[in-house]
Amino acid sequence: MDKIRLRVPATSANLGSGFDCLGIAFQKYNVFEFEKIEKGAVFEGCDRKYANVNNLSYVSYKAVCDRLRVPCNVKITTIEIDVPVSRGLGSSATLIVAGAVAANALNGDRLTKEQIFAICTEIEGHPDNIAPALYGGLCASVLIDSTPFTVKHHVSEDVYFTAIVPSFEVRTREARHTLPRYVAHNDAVFNLSRTAILPHAFESGNFQLIKIATQDRIHEKYKKQLFRNVSEVEARAYECGATSFMISGAGSTCLCVSDRPIAEELNKKIKSLENNWKAFSLSVDSEGAKEA
Repeated sequence: MDKIRLRVPATSANLGSGFDCLGIAFQKYNVFEFEKIEKGAVFEGCDRKYANVNNLSYVSYKAVCDRLRVPCNVKITTIEIDVPVSRGLGSSATLIVAGAVAANALNGDRLTKEQIFAICTEIEGHPDNIAPALYGGLCASVLIDSTPFTVKHHVSEDVYFTAIVPSFEVRTREARHTLPRYVAHNDAVFNLSRTAILPHAFESGNFQLIKIATQDRIHEKYKKQLFRNVSEVEARAYECGATSFMISGAGSTCLCVSDRPIAEELNKKIKSLENNWKAFSLSVDSEGAKEA
């Protein structure tokens, strides 16, 4: 095999209480094509500022090639970008996972999925977006001595998700700078207890538990300092029947959970607000990265 086309799903990390350990994949995809070439690296279909060896898809492709001790000569073609950049929907994870999976596939599938997961996590720095991008579904992940482990969970079809995206970006580094160095013991316990029940809440479609499990005390209130008029958007979401309202990853996207589709109704309520917020429905992706 000398060429492969891959699609990688968007992801949302944290889900409220699960800071840096939970992530979920959605049916919104970036699509890339990788082709072995005689020499060097060629980039097509992407913005010029990404057409270089710092492109994350190339970084992960090279990491796998180095691990396999094979040449890293590749043409990377960006076919479709449907995951917005710097919006908390895992755009960097799609690049990293695509490059690593492609390099492994084009060189005999010699690495296991777990090994690919570890390489991608090392590049990204944390597994919360990488795991669902690679495996699909709702993933709970942990790092042990730099080795990532993940457990994949099913999500009930009765659970509906709505993303709400504004016109402004929030950079991950900027969002993390808002967080306190230490958290109170009772706040840590508050989140731990909710994270413990969150996978079951989503698997069972129990909305009473989902409302409880997605509550947070350790990161969202600090990140919201960077969000413009988010309280107005949150109020409108609850008016439309949202069970939970959360920041997706570092933001600026917010994520709602509900027992029915609410995007159309919500768009009517937020269209007059500043910062051009737009809502759209998301369905869970259960497959992760795969050939397109």
